[in-house]
Amino acid sequence: MPKYRKKLIEVDLPLTDINAHSTREKNAPGRAGHPSTLHLYWARRPLASCRAVIFASMVDDPESYIDDPDEQDRERKRLHGIISQLVEWKNINNEKLLADARYEIARSIARQLGKPALPSVGGAPPPRLNELIIQYLAEHAPTIYDPFCGGGSIPLEAQRLGMKAVGSDLNPVAVLITKALIEIPPKFANKPPINPD
Repeated sequence: MPKYRKKLIEVDLPLTDINAHSTREKNAPGRAGHPSTLHLYWARRPLASCRAVIFASMVDDPESYIDDPDEQDRERKRLHGIISQLVEWKNINNEKLLADARYEIARSIARQLGKPALPSVGGAPPPRLNELIIQYLAEHAPTIYDPFCGGGSIPLEAQRLGMKAVGSDLNPVAVLITKALIEIPPKFANKPPINPD
């Protein structure tokens, strides 16, 4: 059985950044393009905090793979930097940042499984590397399950980070909102408009 590795969420998080962006997200007027504008679900979780929690739950704390305490601190600060950028709304579609986050998740999964994080890419360009990371996560990452998904924030952010996600809820309104967020948009992504005029 593989050795248990502490996750970043168990050790340290940049809570000041997460809280500031979560508060800003909840209180921002005119959040054009924000999923909460679809329906004001009564208990919606800020997407910023969901992204941060999922990332920090999947990524190993540096203490589990680095022996030197100073190097651990440097690596933890680097990972905190990724989280601090992930929680900013302006970075929601920053594909380079999302690729970096997915890569860190894949590295942690690979360490846990005792496998290389990615197949040898031999100088493949970054878009191809990102495709390999997404494929690796699809094959090896655990599924994120949210049994009381409500408005679907956790499954949505799990998908954004390259993870498989399953959500359920007893409330049919919550199920409809979640379906509208995580099932329908991927079916029409990268397709031209039906009536551009």
